[in-house]
Amino acid sequence: MTGADVLLLALGAVAVGAGVLVVTTKHLVRAGLYLVVCLGALAGDFLVLSAELVAWVQVLIYVGAVVVLLLFAVMLTRAPIGASDDLDRPGWPAALIGGGAGLGLTALLVDAYRWSTVTSPDTGTAERLGEQIFQSWVLPFEVLSVLLLSALVGAIVLSRPDIGRQPSGAAASSEPADVEPRGRR
Repeated sequence: MTGADVLLLALGAVAVGAGVLVVTTKHLVRAGLYLVVCLGALAGDFLVLSAELVAWVQVLIYVGAVVVLLLFAVMLTRAPIGASDDLDRPGWPAALIGGGAGLGLTALLVDAYRWSTVTSPDTGTAERLGEQIFQSWVLPFEVLSVLLLSALVGAIVLSRPDIGRQPSGAAASSEPADVEPRGRR
């Protein structure tokens, strides 16, 4: 085992541990912060695998944008910040299904590769990746940006109960609409 293998396994263990903490914590904000650790460890894995562009895209897009958007949405909607007792469903079915799927995938990979060395393909350049994204995949990126913008606007509207409602004094006012209210001159 080389140093890169050890580092890859260590970062993978950090990612799995943080992922377990994401789904087991009862604190919503802490779950978002554990997600940052998990995605950062995945970016470290990409760096070890010499995929620097993918690693920095992981950091910029997922850690820098999606998690921050998630935390802002939690804060804007006034969700409970502390521990939530309504998340006390039994966890053994999910652990059983997740463990079975993990063991099945591990057995499949060990059977497929038999611990042999796999040669890496030629590394792509940022230029070729950019050509693919902006020629073939530009429409999905635009649709995703509109979707994220509408989610942010929706979070703001949901967090502000005064948007779209008339003031309580305006409906019960006995003064005509064309007369200036008293005291505002």
